[in-house]
Amino acid sequence: MNGAELKQTLKEGGRVFGTMITHGHSPRWIPVLSGVGIDYAVIDTEHNPRSRAELGDYLTMFNTSGVVPIVRIPIPDAHYVTMAMDAGAQGVLAPYCETVEQVREVVAAAKWRPLKGEAVDRVVESGEHVSDATRAYLEARNRNSIAIIGIESVAAVNNLEAILDVPGIDGIFVGPNDMSISLGIPDDYDRPEYKETVKRVIDASEARGIATLVHHQTPELSAYWIEQGARFVLHGTDRRALAQGFQADFSKLRAAG
Repeated sequence: MNGAELKQTLKEGGRVFGTMITHGHSPRWIPVLSGVGIDYAVIDTEHNPRSRAELGDYLTMFNTSGVVPIVRIPIPDAHYVTMAMDAGAQGVLAPYCETVEQVREVVAAAKWRPLKGEAVDRVVESGEHVSDATRAYLEARNRNSIAIIGIESVAAVNNLEAILDVPGIDGIFVGPNDMSISLGIPDDYDRPEYKETVKRVIDASEARGIATLVHHQTPELSAYWIEQGARFVLHGTDRRALAQGFQADFSKLRAAG
């Protein structure tokens, strides 16, 4: 699968499955992901220290795997978007967006690079291009580009309808930890306030044909949000999979011994 195919699957109402890479740095791990049943992976650079060179090597290998690489950038900023895309990412996840201006900047950089300045602002705001030739060139160059917007606070939810008006968004990401903290109920995912807020995000996004990612760590929670309409399924991390895999195996071995 590539970015264009992933977007088409979602556009047709389908579902895609992926995970978050938080600890893996060596490109030698990437071929393992080709056969585990995921369509994409989000490589974290918000909470994980990765150099630009490391990320470039990592993405080069990812683009041979059939798993679509999406980079979670540190902040919603055009500079970080283009660095990730130039390194080989087929998409970006911009965390903690709260304003229309932030979202326009991310979408402009992800979908219309290398166009910059007033020209790209005009494209995002009005759809007016420099020329038909420039439009065709940029659409072809960015056909795999995916733009995911992080809605992770009460302020973002309150501004969601205006954010969704920005053309070019391919996914809306809910970070449960940040969202629950913003609601005043840290990591309490059973509270009605949390469930109602996330459901509101899913329903508003789906009404615009935009799929939602809700990043949880247990199959039970991820399955719950699939049932609630999440189609851009983001489950677990490489760290969690490694820890739980070893824990399950060695618990059985210790019991046998």
